[in-house]
Amino acid sequence: MTQEETTTPPSSTTAWKRDTLLRGFIMGLITPVLALVVYYYAKIAPNSWSDFFKYLGMEKRLLSSLTVICLVPNIALFTWFINTHRDQTAKGIFGVTLLFAIVSLLVKFIG
Repeated sequence: MTQEETTTPPSSTTAWKRDTLLRGFIMGLITPVLALVVYYYAKIAPNSWSDFFKYLGMEKRLLSSLTVICLVPNIALFTWFINTHRDQTAKGIFGVTLLFAIVSLLVKFIG
C-alpha cells in the first residue's frame, strides 16, 4: 500500500476538533457579529440598520453596552475551548475579543 492509499480525508468531525489560531480568530470575528444581529432583531428591528448606527454614533455611551452584549458569546466560546484544551483556538478568540474591546474604547473616547 502506498502513502496515498492509507491516508483518509479529514471528516467534518475532525475538522471541528482542529486547534488553530486562525480558526479561533475567525470564530471570534463571527460570533460578535451574530450577537449584534440577534440584538438588532430583538430590540431595534422596526428601525433600519443605518438609523441604528447613526444613533449609536450620536450616543457614544451606548457603545460600551453594545460591545459587552456582542462580546459575551466570545467569553463563552473562549471558556469552552479552554476547558476542552484547544488552547490555540482559545488564543485566537481571546485576541479578537481584546481587539474588539480596544477598538470600542478608542471609538468611544477618541472618535
